Amino acid sequence: MTRCRLCGSEAMASVVDLGATPPCESFLAAGQLDKPEPAYPLHLRVCTDCWLAQIPPLITPEETFSEYAYFSSYSTSWVEHARTFVADAVQRLPLGPEAFVVEVASNDGYLLRHVVDRGIRCLGIEPSVNVGAAAREAGVPTLTEFLSPDTGSAVRAEHGPADLVVANNVYAHIPDVVGFTQGLRALVAEDGWVSIEVQHLLTLIEENQYDTIYHEHFQYYTVASATRALASGGLALVDVELLPTHGGSIRLWARPAGVADEPTQRVADVLAREKAAGLQELSGYTEFSARVAKVRRDLLRFLIEAAERGETVVGYGAPGKGNTLLNHCGIRPDLLPYTVDRNPYKHGRFTPGTRIPILPPEQIAADEPDYVLVLPWNLRAELVEQLSFVHDWGGRLVFPIPELSIVEAASRKGTA
Repeated sequence: MTRCRLCGSEAMASVVDLGATPPCESFLAAGQLDKPEPAYPLHLRVCTDCWLAQIPPLITPEETFSEYAYFSSYSTSWVEHARTFVADAVQRLPLGPEAFVVEVASNDGYLLRHVVDRGIRCLGIEPSVNVGAAAREAGVPTLTEFLSPDTGSAVRAEHGPADLVVANNVYAHIPDVVGFTQGLRALVAEDGWVSIEVQHLLTLIEENQYDTIYHEHFQYYTVASATRALASGGLALVDVELLPTHGGSIRLWARPAGVADEPTQRVADVLAREKAAGLQELSGYTEFSARVAKVRRDLLRFLIEAAERGETVVGYGAPGKGNTLLNHCGIRPDLLPYTVDRNPYKHGRFTPGTRIPILPPEQIAADEPDYVLVLPWNLRAELVEQLSFVHDWGGRLVFPIPELSIVEAASRKGTA
């Protein structure tokens, strides 16, 4: 990478180099195990002019998202998060029966179904054919397309301007930051709102959340860098919320620059926190690589010692972030014989690079392992409850991030 994709600067500094890994959602079918598997460098750098953290765009969104393995509706807490957001947005903006809501990267309709339930006109724009089809089957109008300025203009011409444009967990997934932002501006009404949720680089650095660095995520935002990115497409940041999702996210509220009010005090407060953490100078990034290396050493030490004691460790979940962790740590089936996932799409497949089998969740109760390594650690509260049955045989849960943590599984309600 020679130039920043936002400002064009060549002043790029290394943050952490995770080696080369396969794309994190390229799960393998059994028939692919004897075939070559491409791997790409995974090296996070930061632009010291605009402070946008980014990886090289070695994989196109078309390669990743035309058919996608992630279905948002399989996370109970994520569906509830979406329901709460819709309820709050209806009150905040407000959104009446004549409103029009567009969600970009709408996945399987996990969020817009709540808009449909309220009788508000909506449209999802989702590039993945398979998950877009699931959304339409659930009654959510969905266009199979990538967002660009032309797509935004075409949707606006056919459906009218959107009172609210939602872009949750997609702003990191597009290499053309400026073009995508121009697409958002094309969609939104002159007096409308854009709401974006994206992981916060501040918590990624502070909490060692390096497994959320993968090839689908082309950039990693602070509020400062997000403000500059929004401005590149004619949008102005007016408010921000700090969210616990994905280990720590920011919800950005933006409007067309011509109608935007001055940013709220919350924006100023978060900008001050980022500056205090050193994220607008190299000092905020220099220790991150060493802390990442410690996560790797601690997890490998635990797995090796458990194996030498004859104890069994299996995985829970097959998220994209888990594949960054497994590949960086070099974990193979000798240390983790399988993982499980609630998504039937992944059953019978294997994790990219590490080739660990993915089984249905019921396998854990059948085998009663000593430990369950929880790969979607960001859903800790939800999964401690879901995995309460592990307590029945004295099993324990292992969380690798932000540091290795071994906890007792919560006992089931009404049992000892």
